[in-house]
Amino acid sequence: MRILVTGASGFIGGRFARFALEQGFDVRVNGRRAEGVEHLVRRGAQFIPGDLNDPDLARRLCQGVEAVVHCAGAVGNWGRYQDFYQGNVAVTENVVEACLKEHVRRLVHLSSPSIYFNGRSQLGITEDQVPRRFHDHYGATKYLAEQKVFGAQEFGLEVLALRPRFVTGAGDVSIFPRLLQMQRKRRLAIIGNGLNKVDFTSVQNLNEALVSALLADEAALGQAYNISNGHPLPLWDVVNYVMRQMHLPQVTRYRSYGLAYSLAALNEGACLLWPGRPQPTLSRLGMQVMSKDFTLDISRARQFLDYRPSVSLWSALDEFCGWWKAQDLPSGKD
Repeated sequence: MRILVTGASGFIGGRFARFALEQGFDVRVNGRRAEGVEHLVRRGAQFIPGDLNDPDLARRLCQGVEAVVHCAGAVGNWGRYQDFYQGNVAVTENVVEACLKEHVRRLVHLSSPSIYFNGRSQLGITEDQVPRRFHDHYGATKYLAEQKVFGAQEFGLEVLALRPRFVTGAGDVSIFPRLLQMQRKRRLAIIGNGLNKVDFTSVQNLNEALVSALLADEAALGQAYNISNGHPLPLWDVVNYVMRQMHLPQVTRYRSYGLAYSLAALNEGACLLWPGRPQPTLSRLGMQVMSKDFTLDISRARQFLDYRPSVSLWSALDEFCGWWKAQDLPSGKD
């Protein structure tokens, strides 16, 4: 099967493209950074550079492929709505239209469970628990992008969306690097009581889920799927495991949620007034994420995708730590 993987210069897209090549797929890739896909080209991938904001480029990427795995998008918790809309919704529209015009059979869309987040603790979230109002620009625009994908079903495109939580492994620069940097400066503190449980996903398990989505039968189509390792753990136990592996002191200081939230609000306010509006080191959303329970029900993926996460979180963390040490980079820089 010839497939296109967008966002292949990023962590998830790059890891999946490599896995797909190892599984014998004929892989075409697109990404923002040519240097980020060099390892894929060496393994046999075809690289077509360009910006997915260009609908003509999106159509050229889709020529002659049977399926698309769309991993490109704007991520983060800081920035303007229009930037998230352009990176998540407008780009996805271009990919969907290109799939339809080039008669691509299937589109697997990488979405996010951030669409569920409401600032409060949530346990066992199912795919149908979509809020009426979204908590941030990222969640709102990821959901809108999903709707663009699902809307293409009536024109004959086979579609599925995956919502993986806290994906980690070698190549992850989003979850732990900033925490490592803060702990090196002794600025990291446990928010709240430190008992909040969350879900993580090994990137290797996500790779298996993406392949399953490419090959799934008709009964699986037209649905969104929560993806995780299926074993929620106390977030701060996980953080301290990484600290031990990286030979850093354990995080033992506690800070009340109310105080942390207030400090984050002040930090955000200062950044809004600063030229260029730099991303704050503390954000209100970040304090909520680090202190609230957030776990997913993955029953639907087990049933329709035969999803059986086999790689433990501890293995994924060991993989990340080994990779991060080998980078010889100060924590927090990619």
